[in-house]
Amino acid sequence: MELRQLRYFATVAEELHFGRAAERLMIGQPAVSQQIRRLERELKVELFDRGPRLVRLTPAGAAFLPAARAVLSAEDDARAVAAGLANGPAGGLRLGTVTALGERLDGLLDVFERRAPGVRVELVAVPVQERLARLADGRIDAAFVRGGAPQETPGLDRHHLWDDELVAAVPARHPLAAGPSVALAELAGLPLRMTERRNHPALVDLVLDGCRQAGFAPLPGPASGTLQDTLAAIGAGTPMWTVVYGANARILRIPRVAFVPFRDPGLTLPVALVVRCGPLPPPVALLLKACLKVGRSPSGGPPACDDQDR
Repeated sequence: MELRQLRYFATVAEELHFGRAAERLMIGQPAVSQQIRRLERELKVELFDRGPRLVRLTPAGAAFLPAARAVLSAEDDARAVAAGLANGPAGGLRLGTVTALGERLDGLLDVFERRAPGVRVELVAVPVQERLARLADGRIDAAFVRGGAPQETPGLDRHHLWDDELVAAVPARHPLAAGPSVALAELAGLPLRMTERRNHPALVDLVLDGCRQAGFAPLPGPASGTLQDTLAAIGAGTPMWTVVYGANARILRIPRVAFVPFRDPGLTLPVALVVRCGPLPPPVALLLKACLKVGRSPSGGPPACDDQDR
């Protein structure tokens, strides 16, 4: 079995026409037909039903197509790694990050390491505007952003990865802690403790807009520092609330604080990988693939929310 045979097979499967597939591959149609016949003899199955006017995949061909595409994708990854290593001493990748990516970050770095062994990743943690400025002028290669990249930043592309679910954090002895979920309107009587908007505009705007849509303006609570400080204050029993990313809530063990999911439609923040416009350098392309793989994984829950995340 040769890679070219798999490539010819996948192209015919997409076109369902040997002539159009040959045009895409820029080779003669007899060569395409010949190589697919050789592949079928090796596999001992017919991959296509060939009619005078119609070509279609057989059940065996349909079953084989995902495996063939996986092999071709692995070849592309290998070529990208080789190109990346050839373009720099370590094929390094400078990645602007946000706090509290948690298990998502661990998972995608594991996937990236398997796809690009030996490529060093340097994590750069700076505020979002500085992060995007460094990305725009080439000082970093890609950046995570929660809530989307500001529209005024030219020359950048945004790739949506996943959505982070938010839950409410309230004192464990408060009546709202006993329910399976809470509506935003039920929190109208409690002060809201959050970071300043300049620290995390997307998060603050999301929560305040949600409250307005629920029919109230939240009571302002004390100025917030870190998430730990906020949860400690809530745990002391003072009537107030804040928001925490759901995955973090599931692993935190704070007996005096209850984490309650919001009733539908809930609150979520999109997470994106922002890159410069144009063809992606090989390490960035591999990183994006790793992010999308982790983002689709049901086990890769959303990251923790830190009031200092910006």
